[in-house]
Amino acid sequence: MLAIPRVLCFITHGDDVLLLRGAPDKRLWANRYNGIGGHVEPGEDVYSAARREIHEEAGIPITELRLRGIITVAPEGDEPGVLLFVFTAQALSRDVQASAEGQPVWVARDQIGTLDVVEDVPVVLKWALEMKPDDPIFAARFFRDERGNIRLIRGA
Repeated sequence: MLAIPRVLCFITHGDDVLLLRGAPDKRLWANRYNGIGGHVEPGEDVYSAARREIHEEAGIPITELRLRGIITVAPEGDEPGVLLFVFTAQALSRDVQASAEGQPVWVARDQIGTLDVVEDVPVVLKWALEMKPDDPIFAARFFRDERGNIRLIRGA
């Protein structure tokens, strides 16, 4: 299976999480909320990709960047699969900058369910934020069942 490496970062400040409201003209997830992230560039490691995406999409300084999990996303239609590296980090500032990708927005954790978020965000965010600093990374797989519903299964 061909898989495109991507990073997904959940940045916190106090009880708030930074989500990106996708730009209205985005091909995927227009006007929907997601974590900060994107493709890993050729020759780039996943930590460097996470730092770059945070800088490009939110422009904020961070600390405690930690890899929390790896999710294998099954291919859909003509699209290749994705190998998604999930990170958490702490923001050193709440001052964010918009980008062509969208508008970063601080959201209280208990309000995330009221937003139009990308389907897997509530589950993946919960997994990542409930982890202790030294917990081992999780492994999971994401696919759509025969009815088109998402399935996110965490490994043991």
